Amino acid sequence: MTAVLPEPATAVLPVPGVSAASAAPGCSCAACAAGTGHADLLARLATAPGGRTAVVAADRDLTFDELRAEAAGVAARLTSLGAGPESVVALCLPRGAGLVTALIGTLTAGAAYLPVDPALPAERRRYLLEDSGADLVVVDGAGDGPAAPGTRTVTLAELTAPAGQAAGPTPYRPAPVTAGTLAYVIYTSGSTGRPKGVEIGRAAASLLLAELERAGAATGEARRVGWNASPSFDASVQQWVRLCRGDTLVMIDEETRRDPALLAAFIDAQALTDLDITPSHADPLLDLLTPAGGARPLTLLVGGEAISPALWDRLAAAHGAGVLRALNVYGPTECTVDATAGWIDRPGEPHIGTVLPGLRMRLLGDDLAPVGPGEAGELYLAGPRVGRGYRNRPALTAERFVADPAAGTAGSRMYRTGDRCRLLPDGRLVHLGRADGQIKLRGHRIELPEIEAVLTRQDGVAEAAVILGEDAGGSPALLAYHRGGDAAALRAALADTLPAYMLPSAFVAVDRFATTPSGKLDRSALPIRADTPAAAGEATAPTDDTGLRGPAEELIARVWTQVLGADSIGPDDNFFKLGGHSLLAIKLVSQVRAELSVALPVKAVYAHPRLRDLAARIEELTAARDA
Repeated sequence: MTAVLPEPATAVLPVPGVSAASAAPGCSCAACAAGTGHADLLARLATAPGGRTAVVAADRDLTFDELRAEAAGVAARLTSLGAGPESVVALCLPRGAGLVTALIGTLTAGAAYLPVDPALPAERRRYLLEDSGADLVVVDGAGDGPAAPGTRTVTLAELTAPAGQAAGPTPYRPAPVTAGTLAYVIYTSGSTGRPKGVEIGRAAASLLLAELERAGAATGEARRVGWNASPSFDASVQQWVRLCRGDTLVMIDEETRRDPALLAAFIDAQALTDLDITPSHADPLLDLLTPAGGARPLTLLVGGEAISPALWDRLAAAHGAGVLRALNVYGPTECTVDATAGWIDRPGEPHIGTVLPGLRMRLLGDDLAPVGPGEAGELYLAGPRVGRGYRNRPALTAERFVADPAAGTAGSRMYRTGDRCRLLPDGRLVHLGRADGQIKLRGHRIELPEIEAVLTRQDGVAEAAVILGEDAGGSPALLAYHRGGDAAALRAALADTLPAYMLPSAFVAVDRFATTPSGKLDRSALPIRADTPAAAGEATAPTDDTGLRGPAEELIARVWTQVLGADSIGPDDNFFKLGGHSLLAIKLVSQVRAELSVALPVKAVYAHPRLRDLAARIEELTAARDA
């Protein structure tokens, strides 16, 4: 018999400097009082002050009155195209006010939205549309959308065109929905080699907002919330739902997101009060959010991957210095973004806090029996925020969403997270790692078998294994080991299929793979650190004459060698093809700034990934500085 672990004494996390009364949610509707959380989000959005700024974006700002009016118009047009409850509208749109309008308009029509990042490879975008069975896809302009059989494409301009003058503006009347009506579908990496779509209902999304308020992550009125996460990831949900309580949503552009210096300046310039961020990107940001900048009303919601003890202590110190507050949030996409939360207000062992009230937790052993106090077990989550399952995947849904024998209600389910945890005496949870092949890297959830499946589909590849190892600088990185196939061709093939965050930093050819006594591949025998990118056959071969010209090229080659660990760098080498990624780009920029006193932006590395081109850009900046 499965037993329920004791819940924390209180469902409201104590917030430093905030009273319990002010941390409580503002909604007192009958549905919330009944515990379903189904005040629907759009019912709350209807009460936000009309003149208050709702959205701040690079293209334009919107007040709540303007947002509701535009969303009503979008909803009317979507309805005329057949959208409604249980239909799926794919949004293949860049960051901007239009994305928010389309998202809220889709929900206003009673339909569910499917985010499709325009930056994804075309093949992956087509797969998302085909696998989800999306009824419509909304694109930014004609010809922008990924082609998919049976899916109608409509441009954002067509949806937002002003209504006829005679008819007047469309009134804001959200379509009637139930608690279980589909709200959104978000795809995550799949262990079978294909991404899988997670279905979340309307009441679960409503509950998420109420619980963020109870946790103290959303207190008071008129907060300014940065939309930092990609819409394709579930962390974005905990950002846009804040609109529905009357907070201002501030869109952060791609260039600012990946440059810590620009992000720090943006936080102060926009007076952000809330920012969702991964530990990998919080670390360099903290260097710039110093006490010298003065106290900030900033709350960091840190999630997406484990926080190292060193970063935990740095965040605790920042809290003590009054620079910011930090809340560690954990949760799988299948349980509506956040399942636990804990304040980082003192140094010590990192933890993921206590379970939020919309979920119940179990820590179970391999025999599905509860583990003893303080023992490690796999975390199972139950309750109204557990998702509906995987879209069009009944077998996989049955495997991961299992019966909850402790609920006492027929049909109750719990989600098997695959995360191993230990319960502390005070009710907080310590995360101990995964029980399967899933990893978290720079905030992204990745199933290693999905990358391996793409590798083994390539010509000449007999076997492949992908592990989470280290790059030349000692940072976590994906390493691909393959028997057969050319490294450069494999990298190109994967780039056409997988998103950038799933591309291995190094491809290492092997003659044979070690096996266990049972004949299975022995992953523990694979080096967790590739010798160098040169070992993958991607760096320029060592020669007496490297072809480098001038001090700028020589400096960049030396810095690249340090950052990437390559034996030899040539003028035509590409930073990203040698295993570079966003965090290494930040390190590269920091070293250039330190050695040349040149304010090289991170975007320059993306715009000029070839060494000679980047060196030329640095020479231009140096000349401008000296002039």
